[in-house]
Amino acid sequence: MKITGIICEYNPLHLGHKKQLDMIRQDCPDCGIVCLMSGNYVQRGAPAIIDKMRRAEAAVRSGADLVLELPTTYALRSAEGFAAGGVSILSPFCDTLSFGAETADTADLMRTAEALLSAEFPETLRSHLDAGLSFPAARQAALAEMGLDAAVITQPNNILAVEYCKAILSQGSAMRPMPIRREGSYHDTAPDAENPSATAVRRQLHDGADWEAYIPKQAVPCFKNAHIHTIRLGEQAVLARLRTMTDGEFEALPYGSEGLWRKLMHAARSKATLEEILEAVKSKRYTRSRLDRMVMCAFLGITEELLYKPVPYVRVLAFNDKGRQILKEARKHRNFINVGAVVNDPCQQLEDRWCDLFGLFAETPEAPGMERKYRVYYEKNGEV
Repeated sequence: MKITGIICEYNPLHLGHKKQLDMIRQDCPDCGIVCLMSGNYVQRGAPAIIDKMRRAEAAVRSGADLVLELPTTYALRSAEGFAAGGVSILSPFCDTLSFGAETADTADLMRTAEALLSAEFPETLRSHLDAGLSFPAARQAALAEMGLDAAVITQPNNILAVEYCKAILSQGSAMRPMPIRREGSYHDTAPDAENPSATAVRRQLHDGADWEAYIPKQAVPCFKNAHIHTIRLGEQAVLARLRTMTDGEFEALPYGSEGLWRKLMHAARSKATLEEILEAVKSKRYTRSRLDRMVMCAFLGITEELLYKPVPYVRVLAFNDKGRQILKEARKHRNFINVGAVVNDPCQQLEDRWCDLFGLFAETPEAPGMERKYRVYYEKNGEV
């Protein structure tokens, strides 16, 4: 059986995601689809709007065969680390990697990835960073200087698509890139009827506005009456953590190089709100998403060392009959455990704690202990 992997967040799953799943199935009717999905925290440095189990169920109901959890420490890495972690998990048992991109041209994406991995690139990049440009701007300038079309990495889906291609190349993965053109705008705040952005759908969910029109009908029951989670709802908990951290804890944070950890520390000890802290720390050189991830890592107690420590297993969140078959074969290549299973491993203890903290971002208070209560969603012969 051919297996297609998708590294995703489904925050939340919407019609654009359903379109991708349908296009994969149309291209390869008998293939298996494996989704490696961020859990309760997502790459932009925020809690997922809805818990991972509801999102995993929605994915299987909408066409996925197997949903695995991307570990929290992989999800909170930069785009490069996020992609590399996902590719390392899927490579041993997936034939293709499907992803959305504004430029659905494999050759263009791979050329850009090869340039970013070239020996020439680091020195060229450094010259532009030293000139005071932010990392994204310096990277674009470096590619342009090397004679490539820098516009490829100016769009959000393309940026991640190139990182997937880089990871495939650098890891010597046999997976074949399968870009699918992403219609609509990634950052639209008003939902598009056919190609809504996750940003827009999150806003609809948060505001109690009409969101069902932008969600696959199969997934709507998964999100009805779900607790909504946002960084704003948990702001007091985040501030409490920031205000009680020691100098050493700030210094150990990821993304804190070039004295950024010290700027965050001083802001946390002098500003009243989280937004004021982030405004005080931000600059042209550092992206807001980097600062958001840094703050989330501070809240969760994730040091730079822990962020890049390999996780020895992958958790299974949901599957159907085909997914169960895929999982049986995949176990030959990697260690999997079912969500809710008790294993004697420090990584699980951390994930249990992070799940408890996730409840502090909910609009309705959530009791701790949910991680051990989760059970794999199994859709057997089209029925739960």
